[in-house]
Amino acid sequence: MLDIQTHMDFAGQGKAERWSRFIITFFGIVGLVYGAFVQQFSQTVYILGAGFVLSSLITIPPWPLYRRNALKWQKPIDTDAKSSSSESGDEGKKKKKQ
Repeated sequence: MLDIQTHMDFAGQGKAERWSRFIITFFGIVGLVYGAFVQQFSQTVYILGAGFVLSSLITIPPWPLYRRNALKWQKPIDTDAKSSSSESGDEGKKKKKQ
């Protein structure tokens, strides 16, 4: 089946944030200049909206460039073995107290 990754690592989140800010700022400046040139504020809004859509397509999905610094998780502790050893230890402690 498909192995679709649905997460970003911490460094990837920072990279996505920087890209998003850069793209929206760039499109905002270009839209403002173009809108002032043609004397249409609606053109500024359309260009800024296009920047938002482009930024969303680039930064929201967890592309592989945002998953390069994966965390190495520790292996889980076997709770069955731990609980059986702690039960036998608890019984010994109870007997000593009496």
